[in-house]
Amino acid sequence: MCISRQGKTKVKIYINGQLLEQVQQFRYLGSSITEDGYCDKEIRSRIGLAKVKFMEKKKILTSKMNLDLRKRIVKCLVWSVALYASKTWTISKTAMKRIEAFEMWIWRMMEKISWTAKVSNSEVLNRVEETRCIIDTINQRKRRWPGHVLRHDVLLRDIQEGRMTAKCTRGRKRLQLMSNICEGYETAKKRAEDRCL
Repeated sequence: MCISRQGKTKVKIYINGQLLEQVQQFRYLGSSITEDGYCDKEIRSRIGLAKVKFMEKKKILTSKMNLDLRKRIVKCLVWSVALYASKTWTISKTAMKRIEAFEMWIWRMMEKISWTAKVSNSEVLNRVEETRCIIDTINQRKRRWPGHVLRHDVLLRDIQEGRMTAKCTRGRKRLQLMSNICEGYETAKKRAEDRCL
């Protein structure tokens, strides 16, 4: 696979005289990697897997059990599936809305509120005594991730720190992972360097 802006670049790689097949996407360590480099398909698949996990435990999660205990079960079982590898996602505005809609779907299902019922999101959040926090959780994980990479002298650090020199293309620049977490990157880098000493 060759990751590019257009996603249609052909590369020929030979190993022992055998041409490797070029694919458009593949799964690596449970994450879906696509040739266009976007995370939208991965986010959609993670949300789908998390909904399946919720439905498996629906009997427990919609029961009369203590609300705090049910919320802890959701955050342990369902969110862990949904947020797997989220620290490497570059989240666009549409993906952010999709993730927030998933969060509200969970709370509505827990409280057995039909999607046709005219209950506002703020009312649902009041009933479950929660605030919208899934995006904050993702951002918190993203801010911690560079520290793990920067503490070690490995190839991933060189890739993260490196810059590619090329002619700029027309149009708006794509959102990049580092610019997505840029506000906390320099402080995370300093913290990681201090911790190495």
